[in-house]
Amino acid sequence: MIFDSPPLDAPVDQGDIIDGCPLHHLASFDIADLLAQRAPVSVVCTYSRVLVLTQTCDLAQKKSSVVLVAVMRDGSEMVRQGVLKAADVQGPIRAGRVFGWYYLPGFQRSGLAESVVDLRQVHTVGRDLLTTLCLNGRRSARIRPLYREHLARHFAETYARIGLPQPYETQPQFT
Repeated sequence: MIFDSPPLDAPVDQGDIIDGCPLHHLASFDIADLLAQRAPVSVVCTYSRVLVLTQTCDLAQKKSSVVLVAVMRDGSEMVRQGVLKAADVQGPIRAGRVFGWYYLPGFQRSGLAESVVDLRQVHTVGRDLLTTLCLNGRRSARIRPLYREHLARHFAETYARIGLPQPYETQPQFT
C-alpha cells in the first residue's frame, strides 16, 4: 500500500497530504507602485490540498520554520476541465514520464481521489501552520517510504533538468 494514516499528533513529514492549506497568490498590482513599494498589492488566499516536499531529515531536525509544499489536484476534475486527457493520466503521467506532474492513486480510507501533484506549483508555508492543520484532522494521508523517495526523485528531476533553447542544428547521420 502506498499510503499510511498517521495519528493526529504525528509530526509533519515528507509525503504528508494536508487539506485546506491556505496559499497566497498575487492577484493584481500596479507596476509603478510595486517598484516604489508605495501601495499594498492585492493578494488572494485559496485553500488547497498540498503535499509536503521538504525532506524528512530537515523536518525531524527542525532546520527550518517553513516547509515546501506542492499543490495536489483531483485527476478526474482536471480531465473534466479539459486540462488533461484521461489517456494522459492513465499513461505517461501515471508512468512518471511527464515533467512536473506526479500521479497518485486514490486512497478510499481517507477519501482521496486519484490525483496529480503539480510539482511546478510549489509554495512555502509555515511549519506551525501545517502542524496545526494536522492536529485538527486535516492530514488525509502520508505517502510511505520508497514511494515518497520516488516522488522526491521526480521532484528533483523537474528542477535539475537542463533545457536547451533550441534543438541541435544538425541531424545525426548514422549508417
